[in-house]
Amino acid sequence: MESKNFQLGDIVMMKKPHPCGTNEMEIIRMGMDIRIKCVGCKHSVLLPRAKFEKSMKKVLRSAAAD
Repeated sequence: MESKNFQLGDIVMMKKPHPCGTNEMEIIRMGMDIRIKCVGCKHSVLLPRAKFEKSMKKVLRSAAAD
């Protein structure tokens, strides 16, 4: 399986929506764990990298494009 490419500052689409209703998240910290922040309500969640890669659908907006 191909490795997903994402970087700090990217806006990604998750498979399941956040309880506030949006499934768009911004990557705000990377390492062994990844911290993502909900675009809708600004709540942040810390996920292990493996779980994040499994639950991420795609990159919507790349930070490199800005």
